[in-house]
Amino acid sequence: MAARSKARKRALDVLYEADIRGVDPVEVLTLHEAEATSPMNAYVREVVTGVTDHRGRIDDLISTYAEGWTLDRMPVVDRNILRLGCWEVMWGDVPDPVALSEAVALATSLSTDDSPGYINGVLGRLAKVKPRLNLG
Repeated sequence: MAARSKARKRALDVLYEADIRGVDPVEVLTLHEAEATSPMNAYVREVVTGVTDHRGRIDDLISTYAEGWTLDRMPVVDRNILRLGCWEVMWGDVPDPVALSEAVALATSLSTDDSPGYINGVLGRLAKVKPRLNLG
């Protein structure tokens, strides 16, 4: 598994834990970093802080472009894969197809059989409308 893929998985773990516990993801990350026996990949912090900094806009975008599910009713893992993927598509430095592929891979390994297709659809719609959005 590539370093960035591992970092995405670790970032997802942090986002998931924070969501379940109802706490700030950066606080969870800081605790994990303090307990780590080796340095954490810098991309983990970039993703977690990016998602945290843009959380309101990310949740609005997901709510707008997700079909059939409200954000609150989505499985927690799917909601956080979408947050991570949305951040990468909208503000990250990877090509959109890579962001989509990585999010789908996470959903394939961690969620339901229906989740990869659903996540791909939502993130695909976001990538398509990105040029028309004011992401300031």
